[in-house]
Amino acid sequence: MTKDIGILIARLGFGGTMLFAHGLPKLMGFSEKAAMFPDPIGLGSQVSLGLAIFAEVFCAAAVVLGLWTRFTVIPLLVTMAIAFFNIHALDPFAKKEKAFLYLIGFLILVATDTGKYGLDHIKLTVKKR
Repeated sequence: MTKDIGILIARLGFGGTMLFAHGLPKLMGFSEKAAMFPDPIGLGSQVSLGLAIFAEVFCAAAVVLGLWTRFTVIPLLVTMAIAFFNIHALDPFAKKEKAFLYLIGFLILVATDTGKYGLDHIKLTVKKR
């Protein structure tokens, strides 16, 4: 039970912070950020921003809810790996530390899955007549 509470705290903390501190600001400022957003994988700034928003908003919200956690955390892992190893590669560690900490948190969630307190564990039953 305490393991499940720990997983819930990790999901809420990492997923919620990613959603509200990073994803939603990118979504709300899409038009201002689209032209200048980094393009680390060569798809164009708008596509790269769209992929980051998909991970940081939609996947982070699914992680918070405990919905397909092991799968929805993968785009977040990729986004944080790109931020750490590519975008901030030459920066001092203090500048890329946040991406590293998110990367570790999301790796933990891949290893532990949703836990008991998530939508994945709600069982819907249909009564037959």
